[in-house]
Amino acid sequence: MTITKTLMGAAATVALATGMAAAEPGLIIDLGGKFDKSFNESAYNGAQRWVEETGGSYAETELANEAQREQTMRRMAERGADPIVVLGFANASTLDVVAPDYPETRFVIIDEVVDQPNVKSITFAEPEGSYLVGVMAAMASETGTVSFIGGMDVPLISKFACGYAQGVKATNPDAEVIVNMTGTTPTAWNDPVKGAELTRSQIGQGSDVVFAAAGGTGIGVLQAAADADILAIGVDSNQNGLHPGKVLTSMVKRVDNAVFDVFTAAEDGTLETGHEVLGLDNEGVAVAMDENNAELVSPEMKAAVEEAQAKIASGGIEVHDYLTDNSCPAY
Repeated sequence: MTITKTLMGAAATVALATGMAAAEPGLIIDLGGKFDKSFNESAYNGAQRWVEETGGSYAETELANEAQREQTMRRMAERGADPIVVLGFANASTLDVVAPDYPETRFVIIDEVVDQPNVKSITFAEPEGSYLVGVMAAMASETGTVSFIGGMDVPLISKFACGYAQGVKATNPDAEVIVNMTGTTPTAWNDPVKGAELTRSQIGQGSDVVFAAAGGTGIGVLQAAADADILAIGVDSNQNGLHPGKVLTSMVKRVDNAVFDVFTAAEDGTLETGHEVLGLDNEGVAVAMDENNAELVSPEMKAAVEEAQAKIASGGIEVHDYLTDNSCPAY
């Protein structure tokens, strides 16, 4: 049952303190829509899995434009949703302003850190997973040239590109890695036509494996790669099945698990605020292996990925995080 903010008095405060569920959770889906076949859809799938397994319900809103960010958060808080899961780094500055106005409401932001006492921040070790798909790309490439297409040109996406380039170069030091971003505004996340154009340009420069970390734009990348008979690498969700036999793998970010676990913890009364990083060691990122790419992944490639994963976990391989100094040693 949803409890509105006007009713959240002493009883609601006691319920929160004792771990009782005071309200249904909320999910604010970022620009691009919940069926983007990528980040947003993974989050939506996690919420739906929670509904199926618990019989619970949650409030959901999809952002249609930038101007809706603040009003959507406030409306969700006013209706009494708790916790409120906000998707995407672009919501961080807004949440930093809104969260203090609703101290009894817990917020969760996925893909960025907001330092407020009632906010849980969940980020991912994207460089680690991207390193592994870089290893695979270098081994699969016949031309020695591979490429990367990002969505909006922001540091978060450079984390993917840099991790990928490191994996490629560690496997084939002579390889060339072409990096392009789709744009500098949020529309870059949902421009499959531009994604396809960039892919064809990279193919013209010799690329025969392209990794897309571009939200809905990546759908155009994967389609153009399949049309040109080169390999693509998906992101966030497992996109191997979009073009079976043409998608080498997907660098999966378990956004679905993050949302599912947050909803579950809130229901159990165990949700904690603070910062949590999901990486290879806790299955927050992974490379997707299934029947759709089985024929593309050789035993040698699997062994190389497993070896790299073990070395990353043990500290034998240290994958540079672009965010630490806004630079990448691989290019």
